Amino acid sequence: MNLHQKLSLPDLQNWIENVTKLTQPNKIYLCDGSEAEYQNLINEMQETEDLIKLNSDKYPNCYLHRSDPSDVARVEHLTYICSNNKDDAGPNNNWMDPKEAHSKMDLLFKNSMKNRTMYIIPYCMGPIDSPYSRCGIEITDSPYVVINMKLMTRIGQSALNRILKEKEYVKGLHSIGKLDPNERFIMHFPDELSIKSFGSGYGGNALLGKKCHALRIASWQAKNEGWLAEHMLIVGIEDPKGNIKYIACAFPSACGKTNLAMLIPPKSQPGWKIWTLGDDIAWLHLDDSGEMRAINPEAGYFGVVPGTNERTNKNAFDMIHKDTIYTNVGLTEDNEPWWENKNTGIPTKDWQGNIYKAENGVAAHPNSRFTVSAKNNPSYSSLAEAPEGVPISAIVFGGRRKKLAPLVYEAKNWKHGVFIGAGIASETTAAATGKKGILRRDPMAMLPFCGYNFADYWSHWLSFERKTEKLPKIFHVNWFRQNDKGMFLWPGFNENLRVLRWIIDRCEEKIDAQETPIGFLPHRDDIDMNGLDIPNKNIDELLSVDEKEWLNEIQSIGEYIQNFGQRVPKGLLDQFKKLEIELSKSST
Repeated sequence: MNLHQKLSLPDLQNWIENVTKLTQPNKIYLCDGSEAEYQNLINEMQETEDLIKLNSDKYPNCYLHRSDPSDVARVEHLTYICSNNKDDAGPNNNWMDPKEAHSKMDLLFKNSMKNRTMYIIPYCMGPIDSPYSRCGIEITDSPYVVINMKLMTRIGQSALNRILKEKEYVKGLHSIGKLDPNERFIMHFPDELSIKSFGSGYGGNALLGKKCHALRIASWQAKNEGWLAEHMLIVGIEDPKGNIKYIACAFPSACGKTNLAMLIPPKSQPGWKIWTLGDDIAWLHLDDSGEMRAINPEAGYFGVVPGTNERTNKNAFDMIHKDTIYTNVGLTEDNEPWWENKNTGIPTKDWQGNIYKAENGVAAHPNSRFTVSAKNNPSYSSLAEAPEGVPISAIVFGGRRKKLAPLVYEAKNWKHGVFIGAGIASETTAAATGKKGILRRDPMAMLPFCGYNFADYWSHWLSFERKTEKLPKIFHVNWFRQNDKGMFLWPGFNENLRVLRWIIDRCEEKIDAQETPIGFLPHRDDIDMNGLDIPNKNIDELLSVDEKEWLNEIQSIGEYIQNFGQRVPKGLLDQFKKLEIELSKSST
């Protein structure tokens, strides 16, 4: 059977023919997703030195890829939403007219695949048989993209079969081009359900199923189809009796997202377990009964590796010792991968392959990555493949705040919870920006990823209250509160399970809470502090609310959301006014 017969949709055939004429590849290859295909590509990339085989005894089936030094991260300033109407993209996105964007990109793509193989990757985001999943096809000239998509999504014949049956899919076209930063753009065409990415081989810019499809395009699909595509982890929390509750959590970067997704309960919490369903993205749908259910559209992890060790995230540390693609880490003398705070080994080469000298800086790039199948995770839940998804009891937002936000509080209702999510903010660290304490608003942790106007996005969130009475409760957490000496008041990491337990108790209405203007807070004795050496004054500070500071915060959030103009939903503005009045009364 030839390629034309395998791709029996006329629209699909025409698209591939047009791309072939434009890019002029030397060869066309339709990916089947098999293990043999994966290994063949691995072998070919070793021959071209695009991959380096790592120590087989300690890191079996692990490889290192070094990217171009100019191509090591997402490029938000070169990422565009090309909606037909500029206002639909909103001030939270860069916008370009679709005709202009297509013209610009087609000039770049012209002859870009000469002397290269054009890979056609049919993929499914989410379990193959789930009604909540969505499919796509990525065309690329990068074998690195193919092997990463193999780990991150469900690629191959089963995905193609679904595409041929449903006749709807996201079209993604990618070429590494010349890796010239001046010819690097990522364009999203939500009205067309298509993506064009040129000039980068880096993860989120090149693995088009990830942020491009699963968040930017999917958020647009979700708005039109009545669901949510969110930058959220999904975990199951199992109590000693075997009862499991599932929560979805949205945190900006550097707020402990991956650590929470793979949390190992401390010895002080016997019988408790955490099951990982996803570490990065959640698609949330209402089922026929009105209950919110979640699937993880991804099948793997594309994680930042520096700082990962047995103490900070043992599950992640253990899972990347086999069957892993590393990108831009250092190497030890015996060919083991090395990164900062790994706590084992000594680097001899840096991420660019040069002899490592401490005075020259880090050995691994700060944004160095690992790609690995989710099934490698010791806490992996098989329900990650459940077509029906899992029921969500709570949605948890989080941020990094030194003083303002309590350890945990609960929204008073869904509208209030949406306002809390819209106001998420974190104080930056020196490592992230070179400046400490700069406040950055990141609504629902979706600032770089929402594919349309935030005002419309908030309206969409608010609309769920009209659809069902079974919505999850909404909470906010802050693991990073400090005292006047700059010391953290909460131990964090695996001890965060104690806070999750309080959240579950509130969802099950097992305990009361103290009402404040900002929401419901725990009573001091309602969070299990057994085995923790935390003075009562620290606990009181963790759970305190300074009304004057919060009045300033609410006014700041109000100013932020009003930047989005007349599209801001009345329900969100009403929450702002209500909270402002309540805090004004409390602070006088």
